Order: sequence, then C-alpha cells, then structure tokens
Amino acid sequence: MSTDPLGTLLKQNFGFDQFRPGQQQAISQLLLGRSTLAIFPTGSGKSLCYQFSAIQLPNLTLVVSPLLALMKDQLAFLAANNISAASIDSSVDAQQSQQIMQRVRSGDIKILMVSVERFKNERFRQFIDSITISMLVIDEAHCISEWGHNFRPDYLKLPNYQRELKIPLVLLLTATATASVKRDMAEKFSIAEEDIVQTGFYRANLALQVEAVSSAAKGQRLQQLIQEQQRATQTSGIVYVTLQKTAERIAADLAAAGINARAYHAGIADEQRQLIQQQFMADQIDVVVATIAFGMGIDKSNIRFVIHYDLPKSIENYSQEIGRAGRNGQSAQCYTLANLDSLNTLENFVYGDTPELQSIEYVLKDIAGEVSNQQWELQLYALSNASNIRQLTLKTLLVQLELLGVIQAKYAYFAEFKIKLLRPQTEILSRFNAERQQFLQQVFDHTAFKKVWGTLSFDSLYQAYGSERSRVVSALEYLAEQQLIELQSSQITEVFSVDPHKLSSTELGRELYQYFSDKEQKELARIQALVDFFEKDSCLTYNLAEYFDDQQITSQGFVDNGGAKNCGHCSVCSGRVAKLQYSAQSDWPQTDQLQQYVSKLSQHLQEHGIQEVSIELCCRFVAGISLPIFTRLKVRKLAGFGCCENQRYAEIKRRLEQL
Repeated sequence: MSTDPLGTLLKQNFGFDQFRPGQQQAISQLLLGRSTLAIFPTGSGKSLCYQFSAIQLPNLTLVVSPLLALMKDQLAFLAANNISAASIDSSVDAQQSQQIMQRVRSGDIKILMVSVERFKNERFRQFIDSITISMLVIDEAHCISEWGHNFRPDYLKLPNYQRELKIPLVLLLTATATASVKRDMAEKFSIAEEDIVQTGFYRANLALQVEAVSSAAKGQRLQQLIQEQQRATQTSGIVYVTLQKTAERIAADLAAAGINARAYHAGIADEQRQLIQQQFMADQIDVVVATIAFGMGIDKSNIRFVIHYDLPKSIENYSQEIGRAGRNGQSAQCYTLANLDSLNTLENFVYGDTPELQSIEYVLKDIAGEVSNQQWELQLYALSNASNIRQLTLKTLLVQLELLGVIQAKYAYFAEFKIKLLRPQTEILSRFNAERQQFLQQVFDHTAFKKVWGTLSFDSLYQAYGSERSRVVSALEYLAEQQLIELQSSQITEVFSVDPHKLSSTELGRELYQYFSDKEQKELARIQALVDFFEKDSCLTYNLAEYFDDQQITSQGFVDNGGAKNCGHCSVCSGRVAKLQYSAQSDWPQTDQLQQYVSKLSQHLQEHGIQEVSIELCCRFVAGISLPIFTRLKVRKLAGFGCCENQRYAEIKRRLEQL
C-alpha cells in the first residue's frame, strides 16, 4: 500500500500504480494553489494532471480544448473512471446543454470542457458568470503563442477571460513549446519559472527516417514501406498529406494494392469521418490517409508507423504528428518521403493568410462607419466576404485590434431567439410573484408566435418595458432549464466597444499590415527551418529535442560520437543524409497567355464593381490561392486560375510585375 497520499488517491481514482514523470510535481503545485505550465511529450499523460486535481478541488474545473475529438476521448476516459464530466459543444443539442448546465450548478459535474469560441456565446457567458470556478485548464496551450495562435486566434484572449471570471488557478498543457513559446505562455498567465514542469521531449522508441524521393517514385515507395511494416507487425499507421484530393487519391491507390486504407479530411461529412475514426481505433481499418484534420485526441497504442507523404507544415506539426506513433512504448517508424515539390503549396497557405492593405483599411472604415454609441457589431461571414479577408485571418486581425486597445470584445449575442412553450402561458406565469409575472408577460407579448415557435423582438420589448437584455436572456435560460419552454438561438453577432481616437490613427492600417507582413516572413522562415531540419547531417532525434528546448537531452540515451550526440536509430545516424530537390522543372505559361489570364481576371472583377485590381490579387489568382472574393464572384471558373500553382509565389510576383 502506498504511503504517499497522492499515490493512494491515484490508485483509488484511476487504477494506476504510479505517476508518470512530471505528473506528481504538476499536481502537487496545483493543489498548493500555484498555476502551472506542464510541457510533456505527446502521449505521456498531460491530461491526468487536471483530471486528478479537479476531483480534489472544491468547485468546477473548466477545460478549454481545441478539438471535439480531444474532448470526446478525455470524456470517455473520465466516464470509465466514474468521474463526472461533460462538454458543451456543437454535438450537444439545446436540451442536453440545459441538463449539463443544471448539473454544473448543482455541483454534480466537476469538469466541464468547451472550445475557446464558446466564451463568445451570450448564453454560455450568462451561465459561466454565475458559476464558481476553481481552475482553468488550457489544452494545446501553445495556441496562445506566436507560432500557433492562428489555429485559434481567440486563445489570445484567454488571459482576459481568466481575469474577468476571477479564476484563481490555471494549468497550461502542451507537448510542443520552444524556449520562446514557453516564456510567452508563462508570462501571459503570470506563471513563475519554478512552476514550469517540463519532462524530456525525447522518445527513444521513435525512429525518424527521412528519405529524398521524387514525386513519381513516392507512391510505390509508400506502398513498399507500408507492406514491410505490416509484414513485420500487422499493426496500424497514419499517412499524412497536405491536400484533400491527395488523401483521396493515395487511399484509393493503397486500397487497389490490397492495403486496408481509407481517406480522412475535413471535406468528408462529419458522420463519415467519425465512423472512419471509430473503425481505425477498433483495428477495422489499418491505414488512414489524412490531412492534419486527423490525429488530435487519437490515443491509439498500436500505431507503429507514421508516414509523411507530403512535407508537414512546420517542425511543430511534424512533432505532434509523429507523436501519435508508439504510444505503447514499442518501437515505431516515422518516415518522411521528402522533396521540394510541395514547398510552394505550404508557402501559398501563408500568402493566402496575409491580407492586403486595402482589405485591412476596408475593415477599419467599416468599424468607423458602423459604430454607434462607441459600439460596433460584427457578423464575421459578411465582413470576411466584403473585405476579402479569410475568416480565420479576420479573427486574427480583430484580436490584434483588441490587443492595441482599438476595440474591446464586450459580448456576443444571438440576433434571433425562438421560443416554444412546453406548458400553457398561464401555468408558467403562475409559478412567479407579481413583478416577475408582469415581466414574463411582456416577454411573451413581444414574441410573435406562429403555430409552435415564436420569435422574440428585443427591440420592441426594450421600447415597451425597458428591460435589460441580460435579464431577458437569464429568464429564458431559467425557463428552459425548468423545461417550461424550449429555446433556440441563431445568427451570432459580436459586439465590441470602440476607442474612436485610436481608430482614427492614420498609421493604424499600416501598423496592422506590417504585423501580417512580419508574420508572413516568420511563417516562411518556419517552413525553411523545416527543410533545413530534414537536411541535417547530424542526429535528427537530438536536433528535434534541442529545438524544443529539452533540458534533459544531455542525460538521455544519446551516444557521444566525437562530441556529436547520436540516437543510433534515425536515418542520419544510419548514414543516410537527405538532400531535398524538386522532382522536375515546372513549365510556366507563355508570357502572352499569362497576360491574357490576368486581363480576363481584371475585366471580370471590374464588371462586378472592383476597379482596382492589385498585383497581389493577380498573383493569388494564377497561384490558385482561395480567397473570399474568388468564391463569391466565381473567379475559380475563369481560365488561368491556378495556372502557376506549381511555381514559387515570389517568382510569380516578379514575373507579373514585369508584365
């Protein structure tokens, strides 16, 4: 029997005989009331740090997680250990959501999982403001720092949410943090350096193999590697590609070769994606050919190989993706079939996320023109289309405006509330005192009921009765919780306060444009760092651990070889240094043909009222980069769209400028 109280609780609540490295230190700090940053390798038990702590803390633990798959996986583990937890997410209907909130209020649920976007939901904010929270947990916490925040721009606002909700304790969890990212995360949440728990990044059972392979030879080499692996182990693997169409093609080729493989990407319907994931987890599918949409939250122990058919987006992505292999501790192979052919595709994702100066200025003019009583209301989809800025990039722009103090998020509300009465009005009103009866009668009187559902008019209710919107929403939530009404809400609108003085700065547009330009260069440098890493002539495993500031690499299983550290099992340590090349020279369209394509684009846009067609817009057209304006005006159907998709963007721009 363990004499360690935490060890005893670990056995009682989770059935584990001992903690993994770093877990006990992180838990001890949290239970002493010290906010903690835990940096553990993928698959090494980060989640237990909050799960264990949550059942010892008096009130709710609120977990922010970036993907539904992560939530579902962790909820299943908690349920198996009889720990009461739930998530409020897109898969939960209104009635289930009400039941969950009721159980949180009563203290029945100890752990609630949400996405960061949930904080912008008016009804959720109304609810969470009324709950005492012991701890805020941020999974994949690197998303709040520079390298990853575009994945979830709203992560940058989590420090403010913590202060607003007066949450005393924070736990940040991540597997991928360089030294600068680590400092950034800790500073944002005032975590002391001594409360950063970082275990070794190195995983001795992963063999990193980089092969320089031409595009023509990739398919055959991929099949060969998988067949070799399956003959040796009869276990599962993941093949990562960049594009959805590549996932479909490769999965079909593997299936034709007798390999039990399926494609997985964001273009497949949700139900089908879930089925593929379930079948993979149950060993009914051997190989999943996936974009980066697959893998987070996958805790499958017998994945024995991960193959990058295309270059990953960054060293951080590479690290996360190979980290899904070998979780049972057995040896696993991590292959990269590398060449430079997809380099332009990776770079084009970056260029497509860099808004033009005129698009940024459009947003600033929209704010100035629409502001009323120093407030501005936003509907993201409409502004994305009008400004020609991708939605995720627009979110990043708005976060930067918040950080500069130009705007401040106040709340988000649903423009439309629909009510269905589950009991007669008279019965509902009879449950309340006279003042509340009068208030609810006004709410019902300003709801336009049809056969079953009624739509509430907040404007007419306010003019007639003067009631605060927050009180109305609280009342409707209460009636729904009591199962007296059913409530539906839609058309989310975000409300910001505006500082007119800061908004009127003549340099603001250029300052924001410079931010995105700098960010573009950082992202391009990150891609180059990835290529440089794959071309290393010294141990890949050691270099990867060093990149992530692993403090323990000197004490881990590296062999000192004349001053250089060797793992002994990566491709470089085996004498195979990769030199990446282009498979073939891509042909350019003839100059007059390129000129014709650009002229047709300009003519098409001018016919739709866009008089100024920038060089950047033309570059993105011939590079095949998707933009809101191209979708809205059906530009993708024009001849020439994507005609230079195999060329580097910088060279495209140089040629078009010469035209």
